[in-house]
Amino acid sequence: QLSAQIITSEAPAKFITRIPFKIYSGGVMVVSARLGNYTDTLHFILDTGSGGISLDSSTCVHSGSESKLTDTAITGIGGMRKVSFVFDKTLHFPGMDVEHLNFHINNYEVLSSVYGEKIDGIIGYSFFSRYIVQLNFDSLYMDVFTPGKFDYPRQGHTLHPLFTSIPILYLNIKDEKKIKANFYFDTGAGLCFLMSEKFAKDSAVLLKKRKPVITQAEGMLGRLMMRQTIIKELQIGPYRFHGVPAFIYDDTYNVTSYPFSGGLIGNELLRRFNITLNYADRIIHLVPNGNFYEPFDYSYTGFAIYQIEKRIIIGEIVPGSPAEKAGLKVGDEIMAIDNNVSKNIKIYKNMLQVPNQIFQLIIFRDGKIIQRNLKTKRIS
Repeated sequence: QLSAQIITSEAPAKFITRIPFKIYSGGVMVVSARLGNYTDTLHFILDTGSGGISLDSSTCVHSGSESKLTDTAITGIGGMRKVSFVFDKTLHFPGMDVEHLNFHINNYEVLSSVYGEKIDGIIGYSFFSRYIVQLNFDSLYMDVFTPGKFDYPRQGHTLHPLFTSIPILYLNIKDEKKIKANFYFDTGAGLCFLMSEKFAKDSAVLLKKRKPVITQAEGMLGRLMMRQTIIKELQIGPYRFHGVPAFIYDDTYNVTSYPFSGGLIGNELLRRFNITLNYADRIIHLVPNGNFYEPFDYSYTGFAIYQIEKRIIIGEIVPGSPAEKAGLKVGDEIMAIDNNVSKNIKIYKNMLQVPNQIFQLIIFRDGKIIQRNLKTKRIS
């Protein structure tokens, strides 16, 4: 008697749509979408470092979305906070609708002032876990596919990271010595690399001669101060990067889950690859792109700038930094840098990325126009 053996195979993944995105400072990706029946176009950060999906509190009000307070707490770079939710909403992208999304509510005013454009929310695991997503940083578009059998590019390298709600890579880093550790794969982080103070101390990975500088960073839950330096080498799969800028973060709420993870790798480095994300099969595929050999930003100013309406305002200033030595003050309004009077925060940030350079700043302070010369420093 013969028995029939049934062989099943996974159905091929099917292309759904192509969605353009913009790149903001630090390599952060922003896509446009509409929420439910709200007619305005909204701007969302694409963030593999987010365990869900979120909506700005003011956007929630303006869109008429009803929120409900919950006991759920979120943690992020900047702290921990209980949040409200908007339940069962649909995001409308060109060529596709993503239904039954539960958005937690957060205030993204700081992120909007950092990037100079309204940030309406953050798209994370709730989106990426449903599809196969290809991110092309050469052409600035995202291709979305149904889950299924997928033909990856022949070039590049396939990684098999751990997956919680956030992908976790096992990386080699080297400075004083060589260390292997887990790091979160975080496209929403506008930096190259971050490690917690506890990891940096316990691993003793940094060269003793390193002299980190104090700088300010912005996270999902607000502003905070960090230390910044470089590490000799960081390796992802077969790909090595040398002289990588690194932030060291006093992780009070253990957002980085130390000792399980040492920190995160951000999109200022990840944007140097075209990336395929397949959460269902636990695969990340990387192909070096046209940004692969682009120099890193080693410049240090010691101050932050924000766009408030159409004004570029100086925020916190680190004592002893180039900004303090130049005589800049919190609340100064930048009218021009060198001969550039655009008042475009993205342009000004790009200009200041040159280390050991003297820039002429025209400042409006207390009703007067003044000039200050700022010499940027190089992190080491």
